Amino acid sequence: MEPQPIDFYGEPDARNRLIHADNADALRQIEDEIRGTVRCVYIDPPYNNGERYAHYSDRQGHSEWSGELGVRLEQLWRLLGLDGSLWISIDDGNVHYLKVLADEVFGRNAFVSTVVWEHRTTRENRRAFSNNHEYLLVYAKDPDLFRVRRNLVEASVEIRARYKNPDADPRGPWQSVSLNVQAGHATPAQFYEFRSPAGKTFTPPAGRCWAYTAERMNDLVSDNRIWFGRAGTAVPRLKRFLAESKAGMTPPTVWSAEFAGTTATAKREILRLFPDADVFDTPKPELLIRRIIEIATDPGDLVLDAYLGSGTTAAVAHKLDRRWVGIERGPHAATLCARRLRNVVDGDPGGISAAVGWLGGGGFAFESIGATDELRLAA
Repeated sequence: MEPQPIDFYGEPDARNRLIHADNADALRQIEDEIRGTVRCVYIDPPYNNGERYAHYSDRQGHSEWSGELGVRLEQLWRLLGLDGSLWISIDDGNVHYLKVLADEVFGRNAFVSTVVWEHRTTRENRRAFSNNHEYLLVYAKDPDLFRVRRNLVEASVEIRARYKNPDADPRGPWQSVSLNVQAGHATPAQFYEFRSPAGKTFTPPAGRCWAYTAERMNDLVSDNRIWFGRAGTAVPRLKRFLAESKAGMTPPTVWSAEFAGTTATAKREILRLFPDADVFDTPKPELLIRRIIEIATDPGDLVLDAYLGSGTTAAVAHKLDRRWVGIERGPHAATLCARRLRNVVDGDPGGISAAVGWLGGGGFAFESIGATDELRLAA
């Protein structure tokens, strides 16, 4: 299929692309251009839950649903770089079927984790259980490389609160950790009696040893990095300073509404932009997509969403200084996605904008593949 002429908004470059097309057609069209360069794929495919929504029907036979999705997963997998990851949103009804399908397409060794997202905080009383969560299945081309390259998330208030400064150390707040470890792989130099500055002698519990040699322990004492309690007689513990710790924590697998937003949050974001539009019933919040993109990518990396929906992934990627490709086949490619992304370029203050300091800039291309000329950027 021949692409239609391309429109631009903002800075006239094609680093960012909004494509109106069936995603299978679009992925075939762009594969040679971007194969092996995508750092993160996020998709929010139809859940096949039997519902009818404003912009699409989510009713297919299981074989048809899994067959169509399997084809697209194969296409998307070829686009990922060696350090790339693929994230899929799904609900409780099909998460297990999708896991089996994705394992077949990517290989079971490519599976990284399942994230549980608290997508609603209100109670659902019409069913046997109040269903308050959805899932993200996470796969990586090379899970070991992904673990090394992925980013941390900021430490929570709860974790930061663990750091105190009872001895007014000029290096700032710290928390204490044990100085003894399991003895299974210890060397003889890790077994000894340790005498504190107050003259008290300590030995590790049975089956354990000191984490450091005696020489290293004395160096730590000299540098005021070992805490013996306020009276100076407690079991020695290592001081770990907040200022010297990694700037964040390992991403968790349970994402609360506070951490990643909710569907209700997302609806408010869309209605703020388009108060008179027929918006999506189940959009994803910008905060959820921010978490994914910040974990999986660095500024300048390429993010792709082949089920763009209301344009959230592209909007968030743009605000986070990532390159992006978004594909959507419905007329809302123009009526929602293009309009939303124009707002982003113009400095949209909503969503994550204040948190990340977004003031506008950049641009994007809008092209159609196998679509009519009616859906232009000016729509």
